[in-house]
Amino acid sequence: MDLITVDFETFYDQDFSLSKLTTEEYIRDPQFEVIGLGIKVNDGETEWASGTPEQIEKFLKGYDWAGSAVLAHNTMFDGAILSWCFDIRPRLWLDTLCMGRALHGVEVGGSLKAMAERYGIGEKGTEVLNAKGKRREDFSDEELGRYGDYCVNDVDLTYSLFKKMGRDFPKQELKIIDLTLRMFIEPKLDLDLLLLEQHLYQVKQRKEELLASVGVDKKDLMSNPKFADLLRSLSVEPPMKESPTTGKQTYAFAKSDEQFKALQEHEDDRVQALVTARLGTKSTLEETRTQRFIDIANRGLLPVPVRYYAAHTGRWGGDDKINMQNLPSRGPNAKKLKSSIIAPPGHLLIDADSAQIEARVLAWMAEQEDLVQAFFNKDDVYKQMASRIYDKAVDEINKDERFVGKTTILGAGYGMGAVKFQAQLKTFGYDMDLDECRRIIDVYRKTTWRISQFWKRAQKAIEALQRKESSSLGVNDLLEFVGEESAVRLPSGLLMRYDELDFEPGDKGPEYSYKTRRGRTRIYGGKVTENVCQAVARCIIGEQMLRIAKRYRVVLTVHDSIVCCVPEEEVQEAQAYVEACMRWVPDWANGLPIDCESGIGRSYGDCE
Repeated sequence: MDLITVDFETFYDQDFSLSKLTTEEYIRDPQFEVIGLGIKVNDGETEWASGTPEQIEKFLKGYDWAGSAVLAHNTMFDGAILSWCFDIRPRLWLDTLCMGRALHGVEVGGSLKAMAERYGIGEKGTEVLNAKGKRREDFSDEELGRYGDYCVNDVDLTYSLFKKMGRDFPKQELKIIDLTLRMFIEPKLDLDLLLLEQHLYQVKQRKEELLASVGVDKKDLMSNPKFADLLRSLSVEPPMKESPTTGKQTYAFAKSDEQFKALQEHEDDRVQALVTARLGTKSTLEETRTQRFIDIANRGLLPVPVRYYAAHTGRWGGDDKINMQNLPSRGPNAKKLKSSIIAPPGHLLIDADSAQIEARVLAWMAEQEDLVQAFFNKDDVYKQMASRIYDKAVDEINKDERFVGKTTILGAGYGMGAVKFQAQLKTFGYDMDLDECRRIIDVYRKTTWRISQFWKRAQKAIEALQRKESSSLGVNDLLEFVGEESAVRLPSGLLMRYDELDFEPGDKGPEYSYKTRRGRTRIYGGKVTENVCQAVARCIIGEQMLRIAKRYRVVLTVHDSIVCCVPEEEVQEAQAYVEACMRWVPDWANGLPIDCESGIGRSYGDCE
């Protein structure tokens, strides 16, 4: 299979550029124009081509794309041009930008210039001409030649970068990069324009009604301290979170804070209205997202922008100013946005979710065998925990007690203390005495003592890592803490990095932190445990995605779920196959109690 490295140079001006527009908006706009491109086959000489769209298309058709891998730096851009403008779809999409994030962490400067400097492969050129606002015909032959030299250098750097990175990059992860890029570059999903337009009208109308209904000044809604007082006046303790930079407690009032959004389902209607008004006033996520979907629907199919290795743990994230990982799901008619995402004609969508995967990974890695067996038996582990908390038979546990058991399993698993536990319960409308919270946390730690021991081993591992010493953690020494790299080697072969890991004296002992672009982030045994559980879960989901993709097109991944598109006539067979893939575990995860749930629908919303 040939490797074709490409780089496009395109028209831009002050207002029409990737700094002002999304990739989708930019390429699909009538103003878009290819000035030229650099192209390199394997290690051959790089060519520069410039001409009319017809001439560029003829030039491109001279290559065997279907049997080749295409490489670029930010392939989401160059690949979309090849696919949308020239109907070119290679055998494999590769991207040095994605590879850089995975190899060096999400905090690394991902520009071609930064990566070239890191690997010492040469210098990225500086544009020797002013291209802003100039169409192809506005360039002289000499200017186009200089532009070509600049582009050719970028292609050569990208190719050299790939050869360097490829030595250490897991082949399986290259396939996952390809799957991720295809969601955007080769879109399959459509959008229901009429439903979106109706929804937008309802969203705007509801926003006006909310402000009128709560009878609170907009300034009070927008002020964190005043809004916290409003919640307290309704006997709700404001949800809190730990700042990743300072380590201090701060209000969890952001649109991405699940505890805060969950208050929209509080038993007190006044709380629901207040929180919804705050979200509706401060953040117009649902409104802006709906409008963006409408704009995309008017231009074509939905390119799904999912960023490979967006998080420290390797998780996917949103991209191109659309966070598909965080579509509105609460509130009146919120499901309509998901329901606007529809399968192509003759097809249905299957949304398969890996049930409680991080809690299962934790129990397995810590060798908490009773909990592992409970997962295998498909027991209600939340009721079982509640049974221990309240010393009652499992079949006597009520809804509220089960919720406490669920909060305990999912929250206390990473070392949460009584104060945080109390605050989390209050967020969901459960006012519990601090002494009772301490008792519950104590019950959890005694009944899952192997998990508690795991936190301690994780703490020792991070302390050894700071000393540049290597160690291992998890069942069968699954995770290698590599001292010389200040990183954890994951089952995928990639490293989860803790750059510049160090500590400062604290009241309760040394406080460890590592460097990020936002500052220093605290790390401790419980947080390490959370990191490795999420990272291991992501490794498994990636492998499951590849298995599904052998038969069906994967169109989206959200958190622990995989969405694929299947022919309508074989949907039952497809669902059985997808669920089998989602219950499969790799050899290195033998004994992990994986399970899944799935739904089928014409739309993404119907799959729930």
